[in-house]
Amino acid sequence: MALNGERLVTIAVGALAATILCILYSPVVIGALFSVIEVTRSGIDWSSFSLEWYAKLWQNQSILDAVRSTLIVSICSVAIAVVLSIVLALYVEWEGAIGRRLIELVVYLPFLLPPIVTGLSLLIFFSNLGINRGIATVAIGHTVFVLAVLYRLVLTRLQSLPPTLVEASADLGATRWQTLRYVLWPQLRSAVATGAILAFTLSFDETLISVFLAGDTTTLPLRLWAMMRVGFTPEINALVTLVLLFSIVLAVIVSTRMKPTGEVEDE
Repeated sequence: MALNGERLVTIAVGALAATILCILYSPVVIGALFSVIEVTRSGIDWSSFSLEWYAKLWQNQSILDAVRSTLIVSICSVAIAVVLSIVLALYVEWEGAIGRRLIELVVYLPFLLPPIVTGLSLLIFFSNLGINRGIATVAIGHTVFVLAVLYRLVLTRLQSLPPTLVEASADLGATRWQTLRYVLWPQLRSAVATGAILAFTLSFDETLISVFLAGDTTTLPLRLWAMMRVGFTPEINALVTLVLLFSIVLAVIVSTRMKPTGEVEDE
């Protein structure tokens, strides 16, 4: 009886989880379906399968410009965040580090705050400095936003390494730069790569911070938002489908690269 009860509970939980997933992902499936199937007043025309709207996307120069701006912002913000995360993690783990808690507060706060608060704060900051809004301010805003993700992964990986690695390197006469390059970096690069992919995904989809800092620059989420304001069309469905597929691919890559904390790579 106990086994039957446990089996019923397992089936019920599985059915509930499947129902929730269907509810959450049904809009995505419907949007992707309507990007290739024509919908008329009389209903869905299942014989009208076509990739016409995907072809029109690649002919839309404004969308291509938005994609280019988004890629530039995401790549620049991730590159800057990678360097800052490594430097800050190494400093925080240094025995003589001062202000560890303050540094972590500064790093985590923009990520924990609502994006609208972070975006408005950065807008006021740049306005007081007299800096015009554009692709550079968006990149800085995204860097501030994604830095926490990279810093946490790099710091966790660094803390999982045995201290004897650095001590042995120093005993063998290696400089700090040589220790970083030949001892620490091989162990950190998997965490850096995973964090960079995850940060790129967050930056690529970020909208609210971009709204405050973009100025005349148009990123892909902002372009999508502008298209939605005039009504839903198959072109919007096609664009949303491509963005979601791209985000899903990056998320899958991140999940496959994740390793248990404390595992040291073999070289």
